[in-house]
Amino acid sequence: MVVKKRKNIKIVVLGDIGHSPRMTNHAVCLAEKGHTVDIIGYGDSDPINTLKLNSRIYYHYLFRCPEINAKWLPLKLLNYIFKTIWTTFNLLFLMLITRKSDMVLVQNPPAIPAMYVSWIYCKIIGAELVIDWHNYAHTIMAMSVGEKSPLVTLTKNIEVAIGRRADYNFCVSKAMKKDLYANWQIRTEVLYDRPSEEFAQVSDGEKHDFFLRLSKKKGFEIFGDKTNPYFTIFTHIPQTGGVYLKENRPAFIVSSTSWTLDEDFSILINALQDYEDHWQNGNEKKLPNLIVAITGKGPMKEYYCNDIESRKWEHIRVLTPWLDIIEYPYFIGSADLGISLHTSSSGLDLPMKIVDLFGTLVPVLAYNFKALNELVVHGKNGYVFSSSKGLSKLLQLWFEEFPKNKTVNETIEEFKEYLFNGRCFTWQNCWEGIAGPIF
Repeated sequence: MVVKKRKNIKIVVLGDIGHSPRMTNHAVCLAEKGHTVDIIGYGDSDPINTLKLNSRIYYHYLFRCPEINAKWLPLKLLNYIFKTIWTTFNLLFLMLITRKSDMVLVQNPPAIPAMYVSWIYCKIIGAELVIDWHNYAHTIMAMSVGEKSPLVTLTKNIEVAIGRRADYNFCVSKAMKKDLYANWQIRTEVLYDRPSEEFAQVSDGEKHDFFLRLSKKKGFEIFGDKTNPYFTIFTHIPQTGGVYLKENRPAFIVSSTSWTLDEDFSILINALQDYEDHWQNGNEKKLPNLIVAITGKGPMKEYYCNDIESRKWEHIRVLTPWLDIIEYPYFIGSADLGISLHTSSSGLDLPMKIVDLFGTLVPVLAYNFKALNELVVHGKNGYVFSSSKGLSKLLQLWFEEFPKNKTVNETIEEFKEYLFNGRCFTWQNCWEGIAGPIF
């Protein structure tokens, strides 16, 4: 009988561990295989229960680098250099003082300093290096500093050099696999993202209980019913019992974002303006009011929130909440529709936000880009668009005579059936077949 060796494996995430679902999914699978897992990252939020309750998974938190609020370009560059040096020594120190690893799994991006610090550590102790390519760090950087910047060239060179020297590589799409080999001769295995078990279809009863609790919190009062404290804006309980969706309820749309440059929210804002104009032109009987929730944190949030605030819409209410990891699956699973504005700096990654929505059987409208057809099948589990006009047209068709449009309702059921059938391909069984043999 062959006894498989249990290994010590480090997972490096230069992001919030609690909001890094793909890497935490890796950790759970590795721990279930009997390996000991040390996760290094930031502790901005609590991780999921499957991580917290697993005795084989340990957390080691990085210290956040002090930020210099710099607008002058030389100070921005100085701030970037300082942050890189700070994180390099912080990460290398944590890796060296924690248990010696047999393998290191590092998330890219960011390449600097995660990739080269992980490679240096592996060389020092003789561990194997595994890179999980979510996107390209240099294409993300190019969006803010320009493609010709020396920083972009440096980052790209690091990605190429370390990627070629890694023992194994994963990536998130077939398009990325093809690109990595064609341009950099890096061989990878495609490991698609899948929703974790927390993301499941939300029943009407669960929606009612969730929004009833949520409406008691500051900033979420809109989800309550002003006429009855036991109802919500979407649901009611008749005297005969049970929970039912109100026929005159507003439609609920969710979009999740990191508020970064690779998501142009002016597309959604302009589409919503068209929707509001439709009301103002006397067509209000055909379309419902909208509640649009855009979740997440990021650098462009203030800019877009100011734009939304200036619109003074009467029939559209936009919320920008931050939800904890327990609330988030119920929140997006209660939506009538999801919207993705992710365009991808490389055109090769696939947005996790859509994966989560599909896990709750919520169809999406998604901005089209090169690799998207590996996830969103137009007319099967959602629709794609390429402009604000295209999104506006889809929104008005989707919500015409909501929620009584028979054609739309039949389409929704077909989409949900397609998504439900796709749930048999779980992260666990995909991981077992692709990543399991490597570890």
